Amino acid sequence: MSDEEVIVERQGAVLLVRLNRPDAMNALNMGMKECIGAAMMEAENDPRIRTVVLTGTGDRAFCAGMDLRSFATNGKELGQGDDADAEFLRLLHGTILVPVVGAANGTAVAGGFQLLLGCDIIVASSQAQFGLPETKRGLFPAGSGMFLGTRIPLSVALEMTLTGDSIDANRAYGLGLVNAVVEPDQVLATAMAYAQRIAANSPLGLAATKELVRLGVSDATRTAERMRELRPIVYGSEDAREGAAAFVEKRQPLWRGR
Repeated sequence: MSDEEVIVERQGAVLLVRLNRPDAMNALNMGMKECIGAAMMEAENDPRIRTVVLTGTGDRAFCAGMDLRSFATNGKELGQGDDADAEFLRLLHGTILVPVVGAANGTAVAGGFQLLLGCDIIVASSQAQFGLPETKRGLFPAGSGMFLGTRIPLSVALEMTLTGDSIDANRAYGLGLVNAVVEPDQVLATAMAYAQRIAANSPLGLAATKELVRLGVSDATRTAERMRELRPIVYGSEDAREGAAAFVEKRQPLWRGR
C-alpha cells in the first residue's frame, strides 16, 4: 500500500510506514492519518507482519504534528471517525498489538511527538528536538501527551507541557524517552535492527508482553487479572511448545502465532 503522503512497504516481517511530506515537515493531515490507521490495521491483520517501523522522510522532521492549516480550515481533530481513525488513536495510546519502533529521523513536536510516544521503542537522530507546544497555540496535547508524566518525572512533564519548550535528543535519552540516539544517517538502520530482533520472537508472546508491560505502569490490579487470562492462552500455545523444542534442539523456532 502506498500514497504520495504516506509510503507503506513490507521488508520481510517488518512493515515500514514513512510519513512523506518533507516540505511540510511531515505534518499530519486527515488523509495521512487515515493511511497510518489503515497501515496499523494491515499490521494487526496480517500474521506475516511482526513489527512496524514508523519514520519520516528527510532529516529535518519526523513530524511537526497536526497540519494547522488543515485544522483551521475544517476544525476537525485528528482521530475522529471511522475504523482508520480508531486505529490511529490506538497507535497514539500504545494499544496496537504489534510492536512499533519509532525512527525519529528529525524533530518531533506536538502530535508528532505524541505519535512517537505511542511507539514501543524510539531511535532518535542526534539532531532531533522533542516538544509539546500546544499551549503556545491555544490548545493542549490531547493525545498521549497527557500521559507524559507516566514516562518521565512529573516536574519535567509539566515543564514541557506548560512552557511548550522543546528538549534535545540527548536530554530525551537521559530522561528515558528514547532508547538510542544515533547520527541522522543511522536512524532508520538502527530502528530496523531493533524491529528485526523483535520480529524474531513469538508473536503471541510479543502481543501479551506489550499489553502487560504497558498496563503495568497504570493499573497493577488489572495487569494481574490480564496475566491470569493470557497465561493459559500463551503458555498452552503451539508456539510455547515450539519455543521449548527449538531451545532443546538448538535451532531457530518456527513461529505459527497460535
